[in-house]
Amino acid sequence: MSNPQSRTSYLSANQRMLLTTLEGVPGKEVLEHYGIVQGSTVRAKNVGKDLLAGLKNIVGGELKGYTELLQEARHEATERMVQQAEQLGANAIVNVRFATSSVAQGAAELYVYGTAVKVM
Repeated sequence: MSNPQSRTSYLSANQRMLLTTLEGVPGKEVLEHYGIVQGSTVRAKNVGKDLLAGLKNIVGGELKGYTELLQEARHEATERMVQQAEQLGANAIVNVRFATSSVAQGAAELYVYGTAVKVM
């Protein structure tokens, strides 16, 4: 039985895309292998959110502004990866991984990548 958080389905204009952190899709056979697909976005911090985050650091608690920023960035980068996989004819992306890196002071890249495949 697979971990429910390891699989996500994305609905797109053309088809349904299955994403998984696993090396394959349980119960499915890989018919085609299209290679690595990726998506990324670079986001800068908001000065107002930085001020609120500074206050939260003093009293503690979740930095909701940053949480929302990261959720938006993950969604945007994932959508770009899915679009690339669709252009190749894939219906699934396996081995999905996320990475982040600092590209400038106050700005970070969120990068997602995986292997585009066709499963049946």
